[in-house]
Amino acid sequence: MSLSILVVDSGGCYCYMTTPTLFAFPSLPLKPLNFRKICFWSLQASGSCERSKIWTNNCLTIGTLGSYAPTTASWPKRKIKKEYNFLRFKQSSLVFRCEGIEGGPTCQECNRKHIVKATSGQSFESEPPAFDSKRILTSVKNSLDAFYRFSRPHTVIGTALSIVSVSLLAVQKSSDISPLFFTGVLEAVVAALFMNIYIVGLNQLSDIEIDKINKPYLPLASGEYSVGTGVTIVASFSFLSFWLGWIVGSWPLFWALFISFVLGTAYSIDVPLLRWKRFAVLAAMCILAVRAVIVQLAFFLHMQTHVYKRPVVFSRPLIFATAFMSFFSVVIALFKDIPDIEGDRIFGIQSFSVRLGQQRVFWICVSLLEVAYGVALMVGAASPCLWSKIITGTGHAAMALILWFRAKSVDFKNKASITSFYMFIWKLFYAEYLLIPLVR
Repeated sequence: MSLSILVVDSGGCYCYMTTPTLFAFPSLPLKPLNFRKICFWSLQASGSCERSKIWTNNCLTIGTLGSYAPTTASWPKRKIKKEYNFLRFKQSSLVFRCEGIEGGPTCQECNRKHIVKATSGQSFESEPPAFDSKRILTSVKNSLDAFYRFSRPHTVIGTALSIVSVSLLAVQKSSDISPLFFTGVLEAVVAALFMNIYIVGLNQLSDIEIDKINKPYLPLASGEYSVGTGVTIVASFSFLSFWLGWIVGSWPLFWALFISFVLGTAYSIDVPLLRWKRFAVLAAMCILAVRAVIVQLAFFLHMQTHVYKRPVVFSRPLIFATAFMSFFSVVIALFKDIPDIEGDRIFGIQSFSVRLGQQRVFWICVSLLEVAYGVALMVGAASPCLWSKIITGTGHAAMALILWFRAKSVDFKNKASITSFYMFIWKLFYAEYLLIPLVR
């Protein structure tokens, strides 16, 4: 056997070289097959073959190890062009294939990574586009960040934490913490989060111009999302929420989703008789109904009646949670408009902050929370369980003190300071849901 090496230039001239014969085979004529820049030599009888490549005299040579290689005398004499200019040599995928003319077996494919350009400047294989992994990673990160801001994560965390906390109120014994419990909680949390994204997304769609002043970092206000993208996300998540609530088969869960959908739509959508956020009392009642009543009662009943199959019972901790969160929901409804007073005033949103002033509404909210913490201290003190008295009493007293000292440090001339305190209110909201399951 011998190694035949052949290269063809843009003018059709070619040259070859032959290695010493390795094996003796009968003389078989070879037939040239022109394929763009490279000639492949196919055997007229079956045989196996391999490939090799050799650089000689500034030329890339591609060889085929076949059953027989002709001597130089068997080739026609042709003018050999000796100088080749290779413009580029980059990695690519080049699969060589040799096949017998008379139906013999094909040789094994061999991956060689070469791109050769001759003096004509034309490549025999188109180069694939470069794979820029860093750019793709950056695009994915930006997309996730935009959706994170669109979903209003502080509301997502509040919704998930509140459902888990209220679900624990239905636990009566240690054996209730079972796969059945986790399945019921997961069904409720996922369906509620889908509805939460619908509600906050619809509010952003209705407030694009206002948010350009109040919250320019949101995707719709900043232009990262088009209106069509926002509509698609909102419609998709509302459908997924109702679909999941329906297939779960829990009526308390389904009605919680439906009432939240109706109130969330009425709060935001700009049609006659709706867009209740323009009216301070109606806006506060929407938030109070969802955060204080629907979340506490509906998701407790989902666990109590659908998951555990028990009769309806309104326990002492459930009543406390509903009453306390009524105070907290009113505070959130009032306080959320304090940082947004500029845009609300321009677009005619008659919030309490616009009508009464930022500082007055601020201290009303702080006072309501302090009253709620005082009631919580009395409820904890009346608990028959010593550990519940200690934990809930200490926890509520600590939060009341932290709230007061933090409120004294707010700079009302600095919007960032007010916004920071508003997010601190949400942290107190989360902390309360950690204490509620411990109320006995």
